[in-house]
Amino acid sequence: MSPDIFIIEKAKEAVSALYGADLPSASYQVQVTRKEFEGDYTLVVFPLLKVSRQSPEATGKAIGEWLKENAGEIDGYNIVKGFLNIRFSNSYWISLFSSIAGNPDYGQLPPTGKTIMVEFSSPNTNKPLHLGHIRNNLLGWSVSRLLEANGHKVLKVNLVNDRGIHICKSMLAWLKTGNGETPESSGKKGDHLVGDYYVAFNDMYKKEVDSLVASGMSKEEAEKNAPVLKEAQQMLLKWEKGDEEVVSLWKKMNSWVYEGFARTYADLGISFDRTYYESQTYLLGKALVQKGLDMGIFEREADGSVWCDLTADGLDRKLLLRGDGTSVYITQDLGTAEQRFSEYNLDEHIYVVGNEQNYHFQVLKLILKKLGFAWADNIYHLSYGMVELPEGKMKSREGTVVDADDLLEKMYNTARETSLELGKIDNMTEEEQDELFRTLSLGALKYFIIKVDPKKTMLFDPKESIDFNGNTGPFIQYTHARIRSILRKAEERGIGIDGIPSDVALSQKEIRLVKLLDMYPAKVAEAGDAHSPAVIANYAYELAKEFNQYYHDTPILKEEDGNMLRCRLKLLSVIADVLVKATDILGIKLPERM
Repeated sequence: MSPDIFIIEKAKEAVSALYGADLPSASYQVQVTRKEFEGDYTLVVFPLLKVSRQSPEATGKAIGEWLKENAGEIDGYNIVKGFLNIRFSNSYWISLFSSIAGNPDYGQLPPTGKTIMVEFSSPNTNKPLHLGHIRNNLLGWSVSRLLEANGHKVLKVNLVNDRGIHICKSMLAWLKTGNGETPESSGKKGDHLVGDYYVAFNDMYKKEVDSLVASGMSKEEAEKNAPVLKEAQQMLLKWEKGDEEVVSLWKKMNSWVYEGFARTYADLGISFDRTYYESQTYLLGKALVQKGLDMGIFEREADGSVWCDLTADGLDRKLLLRGDGTSVYITQDLGTAEQRFSEYNLDEHIYVVGNEQNYHFQVLKLILKKLGFAWADNIYHLSYGMVELPEGKMKSREGTVVDADDLLEKMYNTARETSLELGKIDNMTEEEQDELFRTLSLGALKYFIIKVDPKKTMLFDPKESIDFNGNTGPFIQYTHARIRSILRKAEERGIGIDGIPSDVALSQKEIRLVKLLDMYPAKVAEAGDAHSPAVIANYAYELAKEFNQYYHDTPILKEEDGNMLRCRLKLLSVIADVLVKATDILGIKLPERM
């Protein structure tokens, strides 16, 4: 039983014995004692005054005395105004530490029986993945792992946007200027090659718009009537009608992109349980439109378009079908949501999508509720802020995005340079060094992005992320490697760490570490409830930081008392294991040495 729960249960007994009152657990507020005061945990006395009818000091003293006399685990207390600071006995901390160390599944919460789908990535097939996609992918992956740690069954899915005017623009530019270029002939990854033609299309389009404006046409009209844009629109119509040549080119260029995406996903350590394609789902939802018309919650205009009026709900009118009968994004999302909840009997569906789509998901949930789907309340939009760079925002049409592959290579080189400067890898083979550099670079990238609350816009600085001393992934990785080095040295000396001696006296720093270890399952639950792996990232940093302060003041291997030495080594072993569990949720590997 955790210390805070233990105190609540004992305090309830004390209040019952002293004042004859049975207060709910919510009346008892327990928190870790602030560092400037003596004690381990603090009971806030003020909510209990209504039954004690005494001053805060008198109430605190009465409860403190009762606890000291009736709970052997508590060996002291002090009162600061309305706060009862409680000190646990050394035997209690040893017992708690033993229970943590003896649980191989520590931090893994019991199965809930719930099935949750997490949809993330969702790239367009007209360009390679960029820094914004990296945040999306890392959030989707870590949230999935976090929910698994909370005992849920999780399905990781990707909906690839493989149709529409965007891919037709790349296809048209390739036809006009590509001269049959392929990934093999150019040596480029397929997604990069197709992305280059998307930029090339935009260049052609700009020139045509400028030419039309120069001839006297308004800019608005020029942007609508540029010949190359009309060609792309005609290509999309041909694709929708199944034109063999267009469909064949579409399949070929998309296959290049998929191969490129697969390599980037592999480099990031990302995988999916299922991949959906918009080309196979874009017709879904039309039956729901008819259902809404039959129910009278949708209305058809004279031009044949179908709308849902949400003005009474504080929103606006939403288009569901165009006059020509074609669907829009919201229509497809209605259909895919119904399909997935029906197919998997989901308890929750999480969409990892940037905050620019907040309104879209508000509308999606509301329309589904109007259609009578009770599970609409189980849709959750994990809305995240954009990633910006010191030099500002990215623009994919202009080719000024930070490419994911380029960033991964830059992170690798930064990790390599930093490690070589530290000069601690001389005894590693080239293969071991390469593996270490990749581990450090991914750890730096993932931690720097995940440690920020998803809702916040973040500024990404590759150099800052690789710092071995700050709040970074490499700092946690180096801490783990340091612990493993100490444990290896102990093993070489024949020092075993089986069992925890009950007669050792833990220092305040060691108790602080046990407290932090004890918090881990609660942090997993807290992070899961908030859909925020940032909670776990920052917990791992706090644990690593606390260990390093302890290590700086405690010459562990120089300890002469054998029992104390074994206890400390076991403490280090558990800290390392919990760091591995926490960072595994984040998709970060911890090296054994570096």
